[in-house]
Amino acid sequence: MNAADHVVPRSPNIHGWPESFEHLESVVQQRRTSLLIDTTVPVDPEIVTRLCSLITWAPNHKRTWPWQVAVFTGDSRARLGAALADDQADDGETDQARIDKTRRKYGRSTVCIVVGSARADTDERTGENRDAVAAGIQNLLLGATTLGLASFWSSPPSRRGRRTLSLCGFPDTSELVAVIYLGWPNGSVEVPERPNLSINTFG
Repeated sequence: MNAADHVVPRSPNIHGWPESFEHLESVVQQRRTSLLIDTTVPVDPEIVTRLCSLITWAPNHKRTWPWQVAVFTGDSRARLGAALADDQADDGETDQARIDKTRRKYGRSTVCIVVGSARADTDERTGENRDAVAAGIQNLLLGATTLGLASFWSSPPSRRGRRTLSLCGFPDTSELVAVIYLGWPNGSVEVPERPNLSINTFG
């Protein structure tokens, strides 16, 4: 595209907001963190695959493509819970009730999606990789919202647990960023009150 082909966007202050923006704004505002999931209703694997593919469209400095994804359904969710619980104990957790809860809790949704981030050659770029993966996870959550699915972004109890990384097929240098619960909802959650954003503007 050359300069002559470039189309300057019209100001929404004059012409009104584009429908595409208003739709996106609505989806962002509708997204909820919810574990109100009907575990008896499966999620079509094609839906899961397409949602996961949205992760790859996040901004990614240096195009390192750091995202790593593993999907657990059925009996494999129990294996995921066992791996995370054992890693949690290895990391020093001594509260057996917490460990037991980790072992059981991934059966609360039809699908569990584990998302990891690749290690880079410097700490700074490793951090940038994780930022990109986090942005990609939001893409997935917004996609789930448009389909009417419930989702819940959970932080793994051990971010570098060797058992979980191995189970997921991730390199042992990776970092676990999220375990996402996903499924068809059986209820709705309250809309949280959010504080107004303070924006420092400079001219």
